[in-house]
Amino acid sequence: MKVSKSWRNKPLFRRQGDVRFKTGMEASNLLIREAKRRDAHEKEYIDSVTATMQCLSPVFDRNPKYAFAAKTLMEPERFIQFRVAWIDDMGVNRLNRGYRVQYSSSLGPYGGSLHFGPHVNTSVIHSIGFDTIFSNALTGMGHGAAVGGSDFNPLDKSESEMQRFCQSYMTELSKYVGVDQDIPWMGKGVGPEEMGYMFGQYKRITGKSGAGVLLSSAFQKAPGYGIAHFLNEIMKDKKDTLQGKRVMIIGSGGVAQGVARKLVEYGAKPITLSDLSGHIYEPDGFTDGKLTTIDTIKADRGALLGRYIISSTTAQFNHPENILEIPCDICIPCGGMNDIDEAAVNMLADNGCKLIAEGGNGAVTSSARKIIKKRGMQYAPYTMTMTGPALMQNLGKKADDASFQAEIARVYSEVKSTASEFNARGDLFTGSNIAGFLRVANVMMAHGAV
Repeated sequence: MKVSKSWRNKPLFRRQGDVRFKTGMEASNLLIREAKRRDAHEKEYIDSVTATMQCLSPVFDRNPKYAFAAKTLMEPERFIQFRVAWIDDMGVNRLNRGYRVQYSSSLGPYGGSLHFGPHVNTSVIHSIGFDTIFSNALTGMGHGAAVGGSDFNPLDKSESEMQRFCQSYMTELSKYVGVDQDIPWMGKGVGPEEMGYMFGQYKRITGKSGAGVLLSSAFQKAPGYGIAHFLNEIMKDKKDTLQGKRVMIIGSGGVAQGVARKLVEYGAKPITLSDLSGHIYEPDGFTDGKLTTIDTIKADRGALLGRYIISSTTAQFNHPENILEIPCDICIPCGGMNDIDEAAVNMLADNGCKLIAEGGNGAVTSSARKIIKKRGMQYAPYTMTMTGPALMQNLGKKADDASFQAEIARVYSEVKSTASEFNARGDLFTGSNIAGFLRVANVMMAHGAV
């Protein structure tokens, strides 16, 4: 890493007087303060910036020039918000907000997930978009970063309502996406059906295709399979295996079901799944047959896991009352943001959990990460574990599980070595953020101030 001494004398900010920094941590604090000045009302975004900049302080120590690249990265290239008007089954005109944040195109065309749900707002989109910069860059495959979605709740809508909404959403979004411009893929609340409706509308409007990879069965499994492959790499690194490990999965969407299936192949025991109705606990683990039953239940829009009890003689429903009281070796939260807080980490640790691997965007709070380290647990951040879609999109339609697994191993090795290089051995959160940042920052600086 080439150091330019002249950058140490340049002011990082020039608002109401020149503001300089002497250490990497000072630079990090200045960048965090600037984010709070601009977007103090966006809690999720501020949490993301704070956690990331604290990871990057050793980079700023080595070369102050990177602090200026980080300042640029904090501002998205384009933040699109639009009205989505649609008509429900009663003939009532309904309105929702649609978003697409195109954060960085330094490494290539924008790419990132779409999310539907009442939890989606400006702060959540801003936060996920910022984190996606480092997650996509970590793949090393020429992906920019973007994220989008809407505050539309898909769980209580009919198929016809879902189709009308998706078509209305894509009517506006089609102006900003395309194979060489911005490639959206599945996220929370957006599965194969929603993507199919949207890309059908995209093809109708533009006369272009390009959704084949994103609608393939391999791509749909990529997020869940990717998490399982990362867990396998972590276990191999510890001279251990997933065989017989009890895995608590929080959630029951596409990611949760995908990771459960791949874990069964590895010989692990996924013992829980959950949704709004509560959680199911299978003491001896879900088998392929039981997971097929879950797939059938969840295929019906709005169906809840409680129906599974009818088909199983061994499952326990909402017992114990708190899913975190169930003993496990590994926990994979695939639900909403900030699901795992300090109290949750302590409860998991008390019940034997040794590793928490994020299966959703920002599932673990920043304060919970400190407790994870304090309790001697291992943490696999979603900036690393959720690189599956970007990797699979680049591999294309002919990708198989072996090539996918090889790419996962490559990414894990880079994260691990980067963490060691910056005196944070074993800290996968720091390693993934630094590795992703360096890849995108180096290209940004080559492009100049754009």
